[in-house]
Amino acid sequence: MFVEGAGSAEDLVADRAIKEYAFSRDAQWRMINLSENATYLVEDPGTGTGGILRVHREGYHDAQAIESELDWLDALHEENIVDASKVIRTADGRRIVTTEVSGRTRHAVLFETMGGLEPDEAGICANDFHTLGAVTARLHSHSKRWRKPAGFARFSWDWTNTLGEAPRWGRWQDAVGIGTNEIATLEPAVELIHRRLERYGQGPDRFGLVHADLRLANLLVDADQVNVIDFDDCGFGWFLYDFGTAVSFIEHDSALPRWQEAWLSGYRTVAELSDEDEDMLATFVMLRRMLLVAWMGSHSHSQESRTKSSSYAAGTCELATRYLDSDGSSLERTDFAR
Repeated sequence: MFVEGAGSAEDLVADRAIKEYAFSRDAQWRMINLSENATYLVEDPGTGTGGILRVHREGYHDAQAIESELDWLDALHEENIVDASKVIRTADGRRIVTTEVSGRTRHAVLFETMGGLEPDEAGICANDFHTLGAVTARLHSHSKRWRKPAGFARFSWDWTNTLGEAPRWGRWQDAVGIGTNEIATLEPAVELIHRRLERYGQGPDRFGLVHADLRLANLLVDADQVNVIDFDDCGFGWFLYDFGTAVSFIEHDSALPRWQEAWLSGYRTVAELSDEDEDMLATFVMLRRMLLVAWMGSHSHSQESRTKSSSYAAGTCELATRYLDSDGSSLERTDFAR
């Protein structure tokens, strides 16, 4: 039993939300992850049911934006595009539970538990990225042709809202480990990212609704079944930004060129990519890396920030130097140093 005042605001939201579903009084829940949102595993021995409850971070999405995410998930299911998270409705048919905690509006959504395990980051192989590339292409192809319902509203991952005047995850300049020397290295790289994105443009074949966090950690693989989870960051951005997200936190690995080739190979089994598209991949990796610098600075509670932020700035400067040396076309080492 949850006692108000004994846990976090997220715990209180979770406790209230679970009561809205058709669980028995024996239902139990526990937090399994705290990152952008708080995620809880729900198990009900009384009914043999359960799910994954996502308690949304305060102020990140309003109810309309969350409903829009769920609209896309419904469409993906109906058209059999990918195996993605399925929403469990409340006892009275709602997809979202909304409650007030300390005078603030909070939202929660319950999803069915999906089978499979995420690929082990310590043992990533090229085939993992081939699979991810094909999944990404299926999502992009659907996004380009899907007629969105009236009222569909998701935020944008354009320049203004990434590294521009209104950065969604905060200013990279204010992040942990960023000082005068780091800024001197990173600012030219950010300027080059901006120039290349402006030249690339935001035509409908290049910019649209994307998952925006489509990395291996958000795939659950069970034999031949590949389940896609965590559409919480989905919004309007460059399609190839999804490759930048695919290598989040591992952009520095010397295997990046092999992973990129495998991702491209998988993607091209479903949809075409031009040489110009391929030439932009390093830019989207660097864009994502800079966003993650900012994200860890504004999400000090996250596991990634606690374990990686101390060295992440230095690694980002090394990548930025490679990026600048190649005029934005590559992040590969040129000295073969290890």
